[in-house]
Amino acid sequence: MTIRLLRTLVAVADTRTFSAAAVEVRVTHAAVSQQMQTLEADLGLALFNRDTRTPELTPIGHDVVRKARQLIADYDNLAPSVLGDDGLSGVVTLGALRTTLTGLTPHAMARLKDRFPALGIHIRPGLTETLLADISRGSVDAAIVTRPHLLPADIAFKDLAREPLQLIAHAQDPLDDPIALLHSRPFIRFNRRAVLGTLIENWLVANKVRVTEAMELDSPEAITSMVQANLGVSIVPDLVVKPLEQVAVKQVALGADAPTRLLGLAYRKDHIKTRLLDEVFAALSDVIAEAS
Repeated sequence: MTIRLLRTLVAVADTRTFSAAAVEVRVTHAAVSQQMQTLEADLGLALFNRDTRTPELTPIGHDVVRKARQLIADYDNLAPSVLGDDGLSGVVTLGALRTTLTGLTPHAMARLKDRFPALGIHIRPGLTETLLADISRGSVDAAIVTRPHLLPADIAFKDLAREPLQLIAHAQDPLDDPIALLHSRPFIRFNRRAVLGTLIENWLVANKVRVTEAMELDSPEAITSMVQANLGVSIVPDLVVKPLEQVAVKQVALGADAPTRLLGLAYRKDHIKTRLLDEVFAALSDVIAEAS
């Protein structure tokens, strides 16, 4: 049994197909199948139910995957723990909301890289729920997310900033009242499966606002571009760190009861690289403080 086989097993568990796992670990589909057969032979255990079309872990397979995640984490942190660099010369994989990818994330990661040139940084975009699942699986070290109503028990969350939501409309739209704009213009909705989308929907319901939905997107850049093209109005966060290049749209406050999203850094409570997490949080906090 090797650490390579355990990484492949975890990839299969995360992606749920041998083909997707092959892409994840950069081998062929046949190699993944062979590696899993080798691992089962080494352990003397049946890790997969062979009666299903897609790979399905047996109960003992799930137990082995949980242990494999810990072994992989210990292996990856062996050199940092011996050298005493707390992981600051390895690779950090950071999840990030797409709303932060043109402002907060690049500024903060540039600052982190300046402080620790030997640190490699991988960015994985996604929605909050997906990124929290990635943290639990151990496929990302930490993620910039919107705090959900309930956090998973194994996840810690450190507050970064509160961002009030606002309405955006075409720059030349003559209306300035948010309710009038929402009633009279097509509505470009942020993905309802996202925490941000739920905040928006709850505010619309609470204010008895009925919208004429034009489209539903999960890319803030796409939403803003659609509004700029006069295809409708939308509700988006008033970003604490503005994009490097801003699109010209009208920004309209939603009023005293405007919903606010809490942006923060999420990570596993048992994450070993505490110094690394502290430095990531410090870089994000510094950029936010300067922008504010």
